[in-house]
Amino acid sequence: MISFLWPFAALLLPLPILARRFLPPRPEGAAGAIRVPFFGALAGGGTAAARGRRLPAILAWVIWLLLIAALMRPVLVGEPAPLPVEGRDIMMAVDLSGSMAREDFLAGGRPATRLDVVKAAARDFIGRRAGDRIGLVLFSDRAYVQAPLTFDRAAVSGFLDEAQVGLTGTETAIGDAIAVSLQRLRDRPQGDRVLVLLTDGASNAGVLDPVRAAELAAELNVRVYTIGVGATRMVAQTALGRQVVNPSADLDEATLTRIADMTGGRFFRATDAEGLADVYRAIDRIEPVASDPQVVRPEVSMLHWPLGLALILALAAGLARLPLALPGERLRKTEARP
Repeated sequence: MISFLWPFAALLLPLPILARRFLPPRPEGAAGAIRVPFFGALAGGGTAAARGRRLPAILAWVIWLLLIAALMRPVLVGEPAPLPVEGRDIMMAVDLSGSMAREDFLAGGRPATRLDVVKAAARDFIGRRAGDRIGLVLFSDRAYVQAPLTFDRAAVSGFLDEAQVGLTGTETAIGDAIAVSLQRLRDRPQGDRVLVLLTDGASNAGVLDPVRAAELAAELNVRVYTIGVGATRMVAQTALGRQVVNPSADLDEATLTRIADMTGGRFFRATDAEGLADVYRAIDRIEPVASDPQVVRPEVSMLHWPLGLALILALAAGLARLPLALPGERLRKTEARP
């Protein structure tokens, strides 16, 4: 579709008529009328001569219309195209320690490992974060970046689905997981940097203390949301027979709460699959996704077409009015002069 950026330039179309009507005529020169040697050829006679006299006026009007069309700045407008909206930068740190293989959750009425339930809930969370950059850090004995910050949420979900318990050991390095996440977030704009850390135990590995890592996060204005997973009651077969045990006895809720409080985040406790899904929905409410994507229509300037055509017609009209003569004829006229 063709549109005009300056449509009001069309008001200039009647300018030649107004100028001819209201401006005074050009005064005659001292020599009186202009002598035109080829006046006879221009005047002519009959219908053909009348058409010849109308042609320059029509051509002048066409050139004027083309110039006005160029002045109106025509553009070719394309189909609407959405622009990606850049929202928050969210790093997700997921625990892969040996205890994440414990089957104290239910999924579809069947026992499921903690990691399987985490994958399902985190996948839904990632899918809802349209417009955000999502990154993934996996940790156990050490922490490493599995997916850098990216708009490709499907790729991050795919990397999370491929994660396996004990991939880098069986311990829990919470401080290192925070530090590695901060390395990816520190260069991003302040105010929209978030870390969602999920674990089912206490920090017992790594180089950096979790509280010290939280201090660094607070200095960088990174909000840390901590999630502790694991059921609180489970029937287990022990040497004394079947007993009800707490499978989350090793979870360090105090440290996770302190980390969240120090950074302006919040600690969540998930004891079942539905509770974990509710946790991620709560984070959605606290950190709402970006607004709807903006839609733009690409524009390609077309003013060079009417401007170029006007130039070509003006040049053609100028060349057509030159009193050209054959070289032989000019030579004979020169010789005939006394």
